[in-house]
Amino acid sequence: MEQHECIIIGSGPAGYTAAIYGARADLKPIMYVGLQPGGQLTTTTEVDNFPGYPDGVDGNAMMEDLKKQAERFGTDVRWGMVTSVDFSKEKGGWHTLTVDETTQIQAKTIIISTGASAQYLGLPSEEKFMGFGVSACAVCDGFFYKGLDVVIVGGGDTAAEEATYLAKLCPKVTLLVRRGEMRASKAMQNRVLETPNIEIRWNTDTVELLGDKSVEAVKVKNNLTGKEDTISAKGFFVAIGHKPNTDIFKGQLSMDETGYLKTTAGITATERPGVFASGDVQDKVYRQAVTAAGTGCMAALEAERYLSAL
Repeated sequence: MEQHECIIIGSGPAGYTAAIYGARADLKPIMYVGLQPGGQLTTTTEVDNFPGYPDGVDGNAMMEDLKKQAERFGTDVRWGMVTSVDFSKEKGGWHTLTVDETTQIQAKTIIISTGASAQYLGLPSEEKFMGFGVSACAVCDGFFYKGLDVVIVGGGDTAAEEATYLAKLCPKVTLLVRRGEMRASKAMQNRVLETPNIEIRWNTDTVELLGDKSVEAVKVKNNLTGKEDTISAKGFFVAIGHKPNTDIFKGQLSMDETGYLKTTAGITATERPGVFASGDVQDKVYRQAVTAAGTGCMAALEAERYLSAL
């Protein structure tokens, strides 16, 4: 069985940053890219808020840049998906990973950067316009819709927060709530209700997104009366939650009620010695590429210090 000092699971900004720092520390990291090489940013046509790209950058191109940088310092980037794990409870013990349900490999340190997946409505037109009017992150993409009307769907705190954020950029924001009330906290609900350019459509489902090459309108239906209507909009934001990609760690690591990995306050260490978590897999607050990269750096530095102390 192969044995290594450090294995990184996942290949988003957190994973690649961990790889860059780990490789420069001579940990000779092995990275398994997973089901979605490059992570969520590969579904974004333009990234405009990551430092170092003054003119913006395509999400795929940015992740390819990070990959090349990680490989330049000696990271072994491998195709494959970690399908199960067996983490040692002893300091200095070997952690065992199973890749693609067949191959086992061990490491003294593991950096988990499997990210989280945005939940979508499941409409064919939603997938068609991904990156061309459809987004799951208002903070990431809202700027591109400045001065344009948009629609956002959701009823929780995230939807309320993103609606008020978009209202600062867009002349009109239509918030689609599938029930007759919001799940958001009262404070967030009041903020939405007090924002004059946010219109709430209660008991409303999304039927279809309309347009040629990009979103031009949203077809909706009142789920009480059955009446259908079309809302003119250039952007459609989905804010119905994210699911952290942590299923394979159940029974091995502590998680919160929604599945995000728990780490020690202020650092990336989990309760298992030598196992660290970085990026969106443990961050349900910021969920930005730059914050993910920062925790990837932290995880690699902590892994290096852990190994040095053995």
